Amino acid sequence: MEKSVSAFVPNFLLGMAGGIQYLKLKSVSKNPRKASEKTLRGILEYAKDTVYGKEHHFEEILKAKDDKELYSLYQKYVPAQEYESLRPYVERHKNGEADVLFPGKPIMYATTSGTTKEPKWVPITQKYMNSVYGKMTKVWLFNFIKNRPNVFTGKIVSIVGKVIEGYAPDGTVFGSVSGVTQRDCPKFVKKLYASPADIFSIADYNARYYAIMRMGIERNVTLIVTANPSTIVEMQNNVNEYYDQYVEDIEKGTISEKLNISPEIRAALMPYFKPNPERAAELRALKEKYGRVLPKHYWPNLQILNTWKCGNTRVYLDKFKDSFPEQMLHQEFGYFSSECRFGLVLDDTNNTVLFPHFHYYEFVEEHEIESENPHFLQLHELEEGKRYCPFVTTYAGLYRYNMNDLVEVGPKFENTPTVHMIQKVNGIVTMTGEKLHERQFIEAVRTAEKELKMPIRFFVGFADLDISAYHFYYEFENLDTTQQEAELFTKKVDEVLQQVNIEYKAKRESFRVKNPVTHRLQKDSFETFKAQCIAEGARDGQFKMNLLLQDEKRHAKFKKLVIE
Repeated sequence: MEKSVSAFVPNFLLGMAGGIQYLKLKSVSKNPRKASEKTLRGILEYAKDTVYGKEHHFEEILKAKDDKELYSLYQKYVPAQEYESLRPYVERHKNGEADVLFPGKPIMYATTSGTTKEPKWVPITQKYMNSVYGKMTKVWLFNFIKNRPNVFTGKIVSIVGKVIEGYAPDGTVFGSVSGVTQRDCPKFVKKLYASPADIFSIADYNARYYAIMRMGIERNVTLIVTANPSTIVEMQNNVNEYYDQYVEDIEKGTISEKLNISPEIRAALMPYFKPNPERAAELRALKEKYGRVLPKHYWPNLQILNTWKCGNTRVYLDKFKDSFPEQMLHQEFGYFSSECRFGLVLDDTNNTVLFPHFHYYEFVEEHEIESENPHFLQLHELEEGKRYCPFVTTYAGLYRYNMNDLVEVGPKFENTPTVHMIQKVNGIVTMTGEKLHERQFIEAVRTAEKELKMPIRFFVGFADLDISAYHFYYEFENLDTTQQEAELFTKKVDEVLQQVNIEYKAKRESFRVKNPVTHRLQKDSFETFKAQCIAEGARDGQFKMNLLLQDEKRHAKFKKLVIE
């Protein structure tokens, strides 16, 4: 294995750049009430002359004498909202119009699944990029050093999206913010990556994982960054299948010709390959000694693994338990989405430290989420141990934006509450980032009904984290429908879901979400289920039934209603 290098340069430079921003974060976190008011005023002042700012009376709101009046006026003139109410403004930006949601135009868009057929186009402004994805990324990297001083003595394996995936009508790019963050990181950090950015443009998922691991396993890796722990599972599956081929490629300085990699990307990768018989011999010896070779064998000096650990992702952690070196820190990635980088985890807990100087946060208590007139709480009003749905206002055109997440409050950082993710709310289910919406599932079933002429009396879907797949249950009008016919119905549902949800499609293509499982329900299945729930204490008048869930108790009831 290649030797470790001195961490002096990255530690010194990140200690300077990240340390300064860390001290600023600590300072503003001492008074979250003051920081919240200052940030909201800053955002409103920044956007007061835009189309949205004028329509929603930002200048009037700014006349507020104190923070309470400011928040009251903001709630009066700006409704809490989902993405769809912002979409018309985003569309104007996409078609070249400036000064709509914010001054000027976005520098890029991050795309993510919406609740309709159209994905969300989340605008990113230069101001937001410079602050949250610039200054706070330096804190993130500095934080790695604080936790493991040797984290930059080796290489980094980082799994990110393509920087450019396409273009808006006016020519503005859309792509991966994580890819841009990696592209724009300090040069001395960029040199530490085990593979070049070209690798993330490999279209074939199997070939992409192969290339990432073929390049990573050759090197002394000390840091792995990938939000989704399911990716770690797929990486190791690739190792299990292709280990001998890696060794051969490393020995010869090649990458297998059997892989589906375009000539252009092959040409870009070739300068990184040189014959390395010494490392090949080490890898062969590892297999002879251990049989199944794990990360703790081929990356014994690994310092930090940075992935999500909260919410639904926890199920994947068991799949690679005991696979990594004992001294390694598995650090929570933090509460993070395409819409905004909410904050950072700075220690070995799961608690995300928020950025009150860059975001204005509001929260609704869990029991009020379904209320028509919920009470909005300020950051300093949160109570440890309670659960809330967060709303965020940013310098990138999101105003009182519903994150549709349930978070729990943890201990304070200075005087500012921390949070960690519990689950998605309001009809969105996600096992590995696909964010499948109940409306999309209903639309897919109705489309299949119409196209296949197979009427449905009742249907329901459940996420199964253990197998990373959805179970689809149908009560067909024709109870003589065969299992084979039902599976064809599911195939059509799956096709439609991939058409209307880009993230579901990506997870299906990368095998992180497996083929859905088909079940036929007995006659009057919903009525039977409801009767059971009422018998167990549910109130008839308040009985609610979502059609897409992650709920093992309810799932268990439907398993008993299946036609064998």
